[in-house]
Amino acid sequence: MPQDNVVPIGSSFSDLLFQLQNTWHSTIPLSQFMQVKPLGFSGTELQVSAPLSPNINLHNTMFAGSIYTLMTLTGWGMVWLQQQRLAVHGDIVLADANIKYIKPIIADPVARVIWPNTDMSGLTEGKRIKVTLEVGLYCNEQLCAAFTGHYVSLPKVLPQ
Repeated sequence: MPQDNVVPIGSSFSDLLFQLQNTWHSTIPLSQFMQVKPLGFSGTELQVSAPLSPNINLHNTMFAGSIYTLMTLTGWGMVWLQQQRLAVHGDIVLADANIKYIKPIIADPVARVIWPNTDMSGLTEGKRIKVTLEVGLYCNEQLCAAFTGHYVSLPKVLPQ
């Protein structure tokens, strides 16, 4: 794939993060209620958070469904960001996932995912792309949940 379409690592990703948050909030209403927000993106690492208050359960910790949703969206967001950087288009779906709840979330968490350098160029050739992402959810710098998501990006035909 020509590297001309790649957004340079040193460039600001603030516009992409703004677009990502708007995409989540306009297409997945739960993400807006949860107040999911991307915190930072380096080109290879994405950090996302959601405040504890709208995601709290009867134990005054983060609701398990909110944890799962935050981690799912973090992985999905990483695939979306990589597609934007490479100017390739695909419909991203979560095909399979596994989560391990390790410790209660008692403060605003941060979900972190690192891109495994998967080649996305097949999307331009009509091929589906599969990527497995490991997302960690941290509270007070301690790992509280671990998520493995198998994402698939299906080729999308854009109107000409």
